[in-house]
Amino acid sequence: MTDETRQRLQRLAGFYELDPGNVALLSDYSNCALEADDCQLAAALFGKLDRLAPLNGTEANSAGIAAMRAGDQKAAQEWYARALDDRPDDVNVTFNIAWSLALAGEFEKSREWLREEVVTQLPQAAMLDLQLAHQLGLFDEAEPQLLRYLELHPDYAPLHAVASVLAMDLDRPDVAREAAKKAGDHPDALTTSGTLELGKRNLEEARGRFEKALALRAQNPRAEVGLGLVELAAGNATAAAKRLDRGAEQFKDHLGSWLAAGWAHFIAGDVAQAEARFATALSHDDTFGEAHGSMAVIELLRGRTDEARRRIDVARRLDRQAFSTALASILWEQSHGNPEKAEQIFRIALQQPIGLDGSTLVEELIKANTGAANQAPSTFH
Repeated sequence: MTDETRQRLQRLAGFYELDPGNVALLSDYSNCALEADDCQLAAALFGKLDRLAPLNGTEANSAGIAAMRAGDQKAAQEWYARALDDRPDDVNVTFNIAWSLALAGEFEKSREWLREEVVTQLPQAAMLDLQLAHQLGLFDEAEPQLLRYLELHPDYAPLHAVASVLAMDLDRPDVAREAAKKAGDHPDALTTSGTLELGKRNLEEARGRFEKALALRAQNPRAEVGLGLVELAAGNATAAAKRLDRGAEQFKDHLGSWLAAGWAHFIAGDVAQAEARFATALSHDDTFGEAHGSMAVIELLRGRTDEARRRIDVARRLDRQAFSTALASILWEQSHGNPEKAEQIFRIALQQPIGLDGSTLVEELIKANTGAANQAPSTFH
């Protein structure tokens, strides 16, 4: 809020105390509160204004914006509906309804409002449509839309930032790289470019991008996971575990993050915490082969050979290519169920190739969180 806006808001508050029934004054006061981003006050004032003179059109839309920013999505949608009654072809009001529905978690309903004329005219609507497609896992549908929207709105940086994140999960690093460049210092773009640098093992470049992204937006799970993987690749397992835990908790149900957090704890020597992270991944999806393979390694190191054998069999059925399944199989075959020998082999195996392409455990974890496997939902800001 500028000093000028603050002073004007204070003057209007004083005038309003003297003349609370003045409709024109209350309208000015309401809109000034909204301009000052005092949304709770603005929402209350628009409610009082409506009781004096029912709102419609522009004022109802402004009341909706105040309610939406104040966190009352039901009220916001009611205001927007009134605005739309007066201006049925207003794409801005239509977009506001879609945005409020998205904030309320009603993603399918939100997309229904993002009609062709809305996404064509408003780059922010195109951006929201991509976020919703990502959130709903509509990847086949999202890819052609992504490319079309970037052509339609080539100069809107937030759209390019969102597109860069989605392109990574579509395994289109070429599109992600160009979109991130055009988005500049947007937090999502910085996270994308950091992830690309991490994929090339440029650890310090990646660290710088992730740290800058977090400085701009503190709640940024992709950047947290990225920094955790940088720390893990640099040999700082304890620091990695803290970062990866934070990222996984923010993501909530992103399996690759929980897996990486578990292995970071494992490498740092905390087997109990590792097991808890793998169990969390399985609680979200018990068909996740990597988590079963990871659990099998824990069972082997604890001497639970029967359970380890069962886990390995399950992991192989679910995902024969999983790196954790390969690791568990190696430990099984070379230790013959002896936990002490399995521990020795595991420590050696940390630096040895286990992937089909000759990659190590840490490199496999980076791959799992920097490419198409990183299909975590988008977020709304």
